[in-house]
Amino acid sequence: MVKSQLVNSVLQVKQYCDSLVSYRRRKTREVKIGGIPMGGDNPIRIQSMTTVDTMDTKGSVEQTIRMVEAGCEYVRITAPSIKEAQNLAEIKKALRLRGYDVPLIADIHFTPNAAELAARIVEKVRVNPGNYADKKRFEEIEYTDATYRAELERIREKFTPLVKICKEHGTAMRIGTNHGSLSDRIMSRYGDTPLGMVESALEFLRICEDLSYYDIVLSMKASNPQVMIQAYRLLVQKLDEENFQPYPLHLGVTEAGDGEDGRIKSSVGIGTLLEDGLGDTIRVSLTEEPEAEVPVAKMLADRYTTRKTSSIPEITTNPINPYAYTRRTTREVGNIGGHQVPRVMADFSTKEKITAASLFALGYQYSVPLDKWNITDMACDYVFLGDRAVDFEIPGMLGLVYNHATWLKEKDKARTYPFITPKDYLAGVERSAQINFVYTQLKDISDEFINAIANDTKAVLLIDTYNDHGLAEQRRLFVELINRQCDVPVIIGRAYADLQPDQLQLYAATDMGGLLIDGLGDGVFIAAERCGSDKMINETAFGILQATRTRISKTEYISCPSCGRTLFDLQETTAKIRSRTSHLKGIKIGIMGCIVNGPGEMADADYGYVGSGPGRITLYRGKEVVKRNVPTPQAVDALIGLIQEDNNWIEPQPVN
Repeated sequence: MVKSQLVNSVLQVKQYCDSLVSYRRRKTREVKIGGIPMGGDNPIRIQSMTTVDTMDTKGSVEQTIRMVEAGCEYVRITAPSIKEAQNLAEIKKALRLRGYDVPLIADIHFTPNAAELAARIVEKVRVNPGNYADKKRFEEIEYTDATYRAELERIREKFTPLVKICKEHGTAMRIGTNHGSLSDRIMSRYGDTPLGMVESALEFLRICEDLSYYDIVLSMKASNPQVMIQAYRLLVQKLDEENFQPYPLHLGVTEAGDGEDGRIKSSVGIGTLLEDGLGDTIRVSLTEEPEAEVPVAKMLADRYTTRKTSSIPEITTNPINPYAYTRRTTREVGNIGGHQVPRVMADFSTKEKITAASLFALGYQYSVPLDKWNITDMACDYVFLGDRAVDFEIPGMLGLVYNHATWLKEKDKARTYPFITPKDYLAGVERSAQINFVYTQLKDISDEFINAIANDTKAVLLIDTYNDHGLAEQRRLFVELINRQCDVPVIIGRAYADLQPDQLQLYAATDMGGLLIDGLGDGVFIAAERCGSDKMINETAFGILQATRTRISKTEYISCPSCGRTLFDLQETTAKIRSRTSHLKGIKIGIMGCIVNGPGEMADADYGYVGSGPGRITLYRGKEVVKRNVPTPQAVDALIGLIQEDNNWIEPQPVN
């Protein structure tokens, strides 16, 4: 069967979770990992990974303790060779002497002998099916069914000893697929697809089940949240379809990066799956100290400890394909919908006074000496003012949205638009000849409303929800529009209050990102009271669009978290590269500490910076090696030079 047939065979819409409208965690098999079981009725577990050299016993122990005290329940340590696997015993012994019983997980790539040794020492081993028995050279290989079966037998022979050791010693195992390290064999057979990721794991899982070994956790990680989400959904669907055990899931977005970008990107991927009840343990992969990852993971998981769902009508016909991205078809109203990028609307409705300086936070910088506006790449498209009128000339790209009664007084001014309630809309109040924003909740979707809105070429819905399970309710609203063949554009609105800035970033990225990742929504509107600065809220909106790859407004960095394999200071290097390249809108740069997942995980990056040896860097253009063994002190300049060679470099603009 050719690749396209294999992919198309799974693109029929089947449910991947217990309910699309009511929050219920997927019931999974309990797996014992030391004294902290995962899955079943246990809470969502938090884990992270050490970054120091595994041969540094004291450093590994001290860092593990910091991670545990931050709330980490499992600690993963890399074991790239036999010597590191042996030293896991020393690390474990030192931790136990200090009173720490945290389960340890050995992270294995390329080295089955290290895995077999580690499985006798630690509570769990992680193997990557992409490189446990295969190599990656980006080669296209032709297989017949017979030759492919022979390859599977080869893998069985290589993998079976580890399974038997784990079974004998009561050691758990994670079969952890990484999008960036799919083998040439899988890529040749299934393509660079979520299906290929799933099949990579299932090949190993079938061997485990044949040997009656079930202490297994599964993961489907990718640096692109869309690919990651589709792969996990497809994994669950395939597990059910083929009558596998309901194994627990480890969630994570690889190479998420650092700072706000890393948190938002992780939340889009992890949060979207948690919303549908998928996930038993999570690791947030940031290019920061591992103890900094733990509070972020806890913040994501804690949201579901008391999750309740108000009544949402069931979905009997689901038109949304959860395994392949298709943007919902909408008509174009002004610069919203159709083929336009998703728009950003800011909320100034609660401000006491609005001046030209207020717009600095929204990406519009006014120069008094030059009497002109400088518009940045993260300048919002609309601002909701409620009843707050402005008395100054606004930038030429900005639209002002007023409550309807106030708009009637301001309607003669350029780029002013009304915000209309469903009741007023159906009553036929006066409307703009350009754009009318109609506030809508799921309860407003009646036959009368749909009939009116479907024929209104100037209407844009601004949807809202007060349901605790708001993503599901808003998704249900989209389903209703699609099934009724109503192509009105939709701005996704969510209201938050009294959150810490990092909470707002995580929650909004989950709530809105989970819809955008499925092609739903023509814009976002974050109304956040007492949640942080206007600048942070505006940048969060753009960050969500960037993470879902629906609107690119800045340089994207695919940067792995540091670990014991890392060959340079990732945090320092990432900061250095950011400082030199952050103005290159739309360019994707991969920054990888070692070769394990580097070339594959950054396969869709434009440029790659990968550790290849102590003090040495390899530079990539896409998947192609351009320069090898570049000394680290010269490597950032060499990267800049490569970008310049390709005529992709622009000089940063001075700040006025």
